[in-house]
Amino acid sequence: MKILERLPFRDGRLSSLVLFVVCATGTGCATGYALAQRDSAELHSATPSSHAITWFSPVVPGDRAILARWRAGVGPEVVKTPASIRATPADDITVVTWNVAIGAGDVERMVNTLSRTAPLVLLLQEVYRGGPEVPSRPPAGAEFAQRHGGAHGGEQRRTHYQEVEAIGDALGLTVYYVPSMRNGRPSSSDEDRGNAILTNLPLSDPVAIELPFERQRRVVVAGTVSGRTMAGTPWQIRVVSAHLDNRPGAKRLFIGGEYARVRQARALVEMFGTGPPTVLAGDFNTWFGFRDRGYTEIARAFPETRVTDRRATFLGVMRLDHMFVRLAPGWRAELHRSDDRFGSDHSPLIGTIRFN
Repeated sequence: MKILERLPFRDGRLSSLVLFVVCATGTGCATGYALAQRDSAELHSATPSSHAITWFSPVVPGDRAILARWRAGVGPEVVKTPASIRATPADDITVVTWNVAIGAGDVERMVNTLSRTAPLVLLLQEVYRGGPEVPSRPPAGAEFAQRHGGAHGGEQRRTHYQEVEAIGDALGLTVYYVPSMRNGRPSSSDEDRGNAILTNLPLSDPVAIELPFERQRRVVVAGTVSGRTMAGTPWQIRVVSAHLDNRPGAKRLFIGGEYARVRQARALVEMFGTGPPTVLAGDFNTWFGFRDRGYTEIARAFPETRVTDRRATFLGVMRLDHMFVRLAPGWRAELHRSDDRFGSDHSPLIGTIRFN
């Protein structure tokens, strides 16, 4: 008992004790997060895409091997731009990050509560896509996630459970979607799920990043949106939709989910911690809110982030969702949580980036 009393329990969290023990015994903390650009042909899914997406993936051989098995179960990436997409002059844009709970969140209803005049960027997590694009007979050894959400294949899908492409079509938005994992066994599901960017602005330079593997395959999507202010000044912002693991896999069962999130967070910082104006947002599964190491690792790289609305985003209990910003001189950002979950178990975070 005296030994335990001397150990550094920070904020009373067991994970802090475990992390301390791991570091003290010389195994290292959250290493192996380096990423490298990879050949797109190698990283495309079973149905190759023709889109010019730049791919990054972990350099750790063990991660690369298991990620390939998860990748084999999903369909191709989607980059779909309506002909009507144009950048209209504006002095601000609206950026929303939201975990839509695999179709449960009513994206159209949420968007209808926003200003329809401002340029819009939706950074969505847990969107789904179903149909023949998802391989019905993936190769032996392919990995998949347990089926979740209200999306039930074929005629059983509920009316407002919309696939990501259908959401884009209904709202007239560009869709950039990369599946992270298959949503259920191939014998009972024709769906995959992952992250997406939807916008009414021109979207360029699509990037996909496979995060270090912990429990499930996680693919971050990023792109650049651009336009002009009312005075004619051009602007560009890199926008990133991320979703970290909520708990560790078997190999880290006794270390904890916070350790896993740190490794994935450090990979994000390596990719986006410096550079042009950036909005990095998503569901970071920060069980310990603003004190979670997954949060603090990223927040250090985005010191301009200011949080005034600190309310919980998951079922009114936990702050799992965050929006980090890096701004150009003279810009400012405002952020608040929506009062409505619109059918999801997560509340949207709504940001405004002002250029003047």
